[in-house]
Amino acid sequence: MEALYRTHAYLVEHLKAPVRRKLMDEVDWRAPLIGIKGSRGVGKTTFLLQYAREHFSVSSRRCLYVNANNFYFATRSLADFAADFVAQGGEVLLIDQVFKLPEWSRQLRLVHDRLPGLRVVFTGSSVMRLKDENPDIGGIVRPYSLRGFSFREFLNLRAGCALDTVSLSDVVERHEEISRDVHRSVQPMDYWKDYLHHGYYPFHRERRNFSENLLKTMNMMLEVDILLLKGIETSSLHRIKRLFYAIAMAGGVAPNVSQLAEECALSRATVLNYIKCLCDARLLVAIHRSADTAKKPSRVLLHNPNLLYALYPATFGQQELLETYLQCMLRRDHQLTVGAHGATFCVDDALHLRVCETEPPRRLPTVHYAADIRHGHHNVVPLWLFGLLY
Repeated sequence: MEALYRTHAYLVEHLKAPVRRKLMDEVDWRAPLIGIKGSRGVGKTTFLLQYAREHFSVSSRRCLYVNANNFYFATRSLADFAADFVAQGGEVLLIDQVFKLPEWSRQLRLVHDRLPGLRVVFTGSSVMRLKDENPDIGGIVRPYSLRGFSFREFLNLRAGCALDTVSLSDVVERHEEISRDVHRSVQPMDYWKDYLHHGYYPFHRERRNFSENLLKTMNMMLEVDILLLKGIETSSLHRIKRLFYAIAMAGGVAPNVSQLAEECALSRATVLNYIKCLCDARLLVAIHRSADTAKKPSRVLLHNPNLLYALYPATFGQQELLETYLQCMLRRDHQLTVGAHGATFCVDDALHLRVCETEPPRRLPTVHYAADIRHGHHNVVPLWLFGLLY
């Protein structure tokens, strides 16, 4: 136990987290059981340590961060460990990668029932459906999702500014005013290409080759987050990789499920199931024609623009890149369906958005245009501005 306290103190003391995540103020930290989900590389560990640093002194024994990978838990159950922690004055237990523990959901339930005064915050993969697939904790856990950096967070990090979030209605209705205000403190287009290439994942700050690091992270998503957590045989890994790459190379169009099934030696039902798994892992995003997601998706895009550069940097088009960026910024808090009547996306069944590489020469009054430009006017909104939504 003492070694875990020392590790906690060292990690908190040496934490480098120059950007405070918006989710920090959205979590109800009073809840007894909190789950922070997110794909690999988006900063879940940093998020936990940042919470510990903000609310407790480095030497405090009331809060403890532990990683479920620690060999300590090979011989000790989480419930027994938590009881010892509480006996020593513990109040908040932060558990990273909780799914690495055997019977983790049952153990969390035991902790909740036996230690009512303890608050537990754990991290897990984005593929975990905490309420639907874990009956032990489904009725008591408070789940949240942590995503990669928005363009706003990237700007605050790289330019040292302090831009606040903006609502979607303000982006659409007040974009000229907001754009002028932003330009008083930073020139966003100076950072635009860097963000599209490597700004979504916080580990771009590490002194390693970003693309190689991202490829390794993507493989971990496939091998651990999908195979392990979804209970898929390891022999299927090659087919899943082949399916993922085939969909990515298709350029964001409607998937031809029959053709993909033939190419990957899979059934149609298995193809659709794997696409769903890849979306849960936040490698792909499925866009449907309506809110009914049970049907075959009408379009499938990569989850964020950084993935395009890592997978096939020489062949994707600018339009695909911009559409991938926009849906990534919107999907955190909004529902997207395939647009109609000249629109690329329909947002929340109300806002019709068309993504443009340049300002369109002709415009429809019922559509708003998200264009890759510095400043907008009327119903032409700068695409970068949607990066201030979170």
